[in-house]
Amino acid sequence: MVRMHRAVPTHTLRLLVFDLDGTLIDSSKDLCNSVNATLEHFGLRSLPDEQIASFIGDGAGMLIRRALLVPGELPAGIREDDEPFFQDALEYFLRWYRAHKLDYTRVYPGVLESLAVLEAGENAPKMAVLTNKPVGPARAICEGLGLARFFVAIEGGDSFMTKKPDPEGLLHLMERLGASAETTLMIGDSEVDVKTARNAGAWSMGCGFGLSPESMRAAGPNIEVDHAAEWVQALGPMPPASAR
Repeated sequence: MVRMHRAVPTHTLRLLVFDLDGTLIDSSKDLCNSVNATLEHFGLRSLPDEQIASFIGDGAGMLIRRALLVPGELPAGIREDDEPFFQDALEYFLRWYRAHKLDYTRVYPGVLESLAVLEAGENAPKMAVLTNKPVGPARAICEGLGLARFFVAIEGGDSFMTKKPDPEGLLHLMERLGASAETTLMIGDSEVDVKTARNAGAWSMGCGFGLSPESMRAAGPNIEVDHAAEWVQALGPMPPASAR
């Protein structure tokens, strides 16, 4: 179901910016497996997938930090402020994840079909990806799952000095792709994406089928959908060039 919490002038949109994990792809199993492989490597107990999934959204560094601190049993001699240890753990996690990023990760139902409709016609808005996942794995996943062809840009958590919800990445994409805040829509599954849009002055669409529907709804997106197939319904038909 499409819920309009605030009227969005969809007929003027020139740029659609998508989150990746929980919006375009269901990557939770591969991320959870990679986190647990890291915990086990450092002698810590594994965590339930549901718990790890709740940590996703703020980048790989925060994901692995949260997971390492949950057990409360860091390896002997390691303190919670031991940054070299956390950096070692992050590097191990990233190596594992790069090797296993497409073991179980899949595109959500309706995503490819909706993207194909949204890109149709010479007057369609440009589309890009902005994720807190490192840009290398993000681009490789988009290539591997047939998503990359839809996007004029794919940027990750290490593409800029800051990560979402800081608006730096979104503002960069807007400037690079010739869109204003009023003509940009950020589409994502969590409060991070809604806040990123708000911090940039852009519009937001929340995806209730993703990893963080509760936080997304609490953040108050302008539009909310329950299925990727509803993106087209929410945005309506693309206008002729004279109206854009």
